[in-house]
Amino acid sequence: MTSATAPPRNGLVSRSGLLLGVDIGTSSSKGVLVRPDGTLVASAQRAHTTSTPQPGWFEHDAESVWWADFRSLARELLAALPAGDALAAVGVSGIGPCLLPVDEKGTPVRPAILYGVDTRAGAEIAEQNERYGPDEIIRRCGSPLTSQAIGPKLAWLRRHEPDAYRATRRWYMASSYLVHRLTGRYILDHHSASQCTPLYDLAARTWMQERCEEIAPGLRWPELVWPSEVVGAVSREAEALTGLPAGTPVVAGTVDAWAEAAGVGVAAPGDLMLMYGTTMFLVGIVPEPLTSPRLWGTAGAFPGTYCLAAGMATSGAVTGWLRDLTGTSYEQLTAEAAALPPGAEGLLMLPYFAGERTPLFDPDARGLVHGLTLRHGRGHLYRAALEATAYGVRHNLAAMTEAGAAAERLVAVGGGARALWTRIVSDVTGREQHLPRHTIGAAYGDAFLAAVGAGLAEPGDIAHWNPTVEVVAPEATASTVYDRLYGLYLDLYPATREAAHALARLN
Repeated sequence: MTSATAPPRNGLVSRSGLLLGVDIGTSSSKGVLVRPDGTLVASAQRAHTTSTPQPGWFEHDAESVWWADFRSLARELLAALPAGDALAAVGVSGIGPCLLPVDEKGTPVRPAILYGVDTRAGAEIAEQNERYGPDEIIRRCGSPLTSQAIGPKLAWLRRHEPDAYRATRRWYMASSYLVHRLTGRYILDHHSASQCTPLYDLAARTWMQERCEEIAPGLRWPELVWPSEVVGAVSREAEALTGLPAGTPVVAGTVDAWAEAAGVGVAAPGDLMLMYGTTMFLVGIVPEPLTSPRLWGTAGAFPGTYCLAAGMATSGAVTGWLRDLTGTSYEQLTAEAAALPPGAEGLLMLPYFAGERTPLFDPDARGLVHGLTLRHGRGHLYRAALEATAYGVRHNLAAMTEAGAAAERLVAVGGGARALWTRIVSDVTGREQHLPRHTIGAAYGDAFLAAVGAGLAEPGDIAHWNPTVEVVAPEATASTVYDRLYGLYLDLYPATREAAHALARLN
């Protein structure tokens, strides 16, 4: 590991001391303080709400959610800073890709439009596919044009909220907005940019200016950097608002899933991260750019790296819905589900409660529970929900294999990486999952990226920061049962798709 007295990088003097990492999530934000050897010193969390003003719309107020959460977490964690220790650097991440339009002064002109769960821009997706060609979009951008992309969201804003668009001069994602508030810089990391389809050329690693001007004329575009690159220092103004010492280096940061992948050592070709959270995300490292009409091909967290990624629209969101619906704790639901056999005694669920992202890319898909009888109770429903997530993971792993991405080592992370859930996923997929020492989320990866940027660590040091402490292996008998049920799962969506789409149109 690089010592604390190593030569500084990026022209800023880094301090020996602790790393602050903060991640803005869909339903909560988390922060950590970490020593340069990976030791977790303190953590904090702040819950927030997501606004859904219309069906298919998901928004955050940047000031009362993103910036307020950061300020609160920063002050709480600074209070936990051990006496005699200093802060070495700050790293941030957040949900993405998101669209936050701001005016000339940097003031948001409307709430941020969130990532692929926000499906308002369907017409703009169709128009841009027609304009640029779906195959050409995948070839140049790495991903198909879906509700995940920034290009259609910009076009939607320009068309449906012209006053807001006329006031817009720049735009941010969650991580880049925090960097702006801390340093004044207008940047975006290459990974986040690679999710701005159809505006970023993956091979050339640059904005496609002609498309940028056609889709969103008159806007200024952020400078492109890498997630671990120091892009500035905490300003005096930010110090007054956050308590962070002015002059503390700040790295660019990135989308939460990629920060988390960096923080659990998913960095070599064949590595794949399963992120258990409100949604399920899969990030696989590949040796070269790979594309698939059913997945996302992106830039990685470190220079010269590439990823093939997948994401389900729900996972923990469904288990949370069941908890709220039944008024029962997670602990009780888990105990009841664990007492049941594989297959939940004849229940099969489609987890498309918010549409589905990969590998279907169907915003009008809908959730379904099949096989219900009067003997089924809340424990059956909860187990069926966990199994539905596992079937979705298997479906996405199959799509990755078909695209040429060999997932050889699976690493399970996130707040949902609990014993029953991970065991079910291993049984359904037939794959081992490695659980690292820390599965606390992207904030830990933010701290690691900050350490790399500040010259206190090298990318390979993550193996010492966060080693594997447990391996979850599939159980052969359960896997045999799930193999049969998985075939039924694959049949159920096409058999009910037309009815689901008809019901979606009634919303």
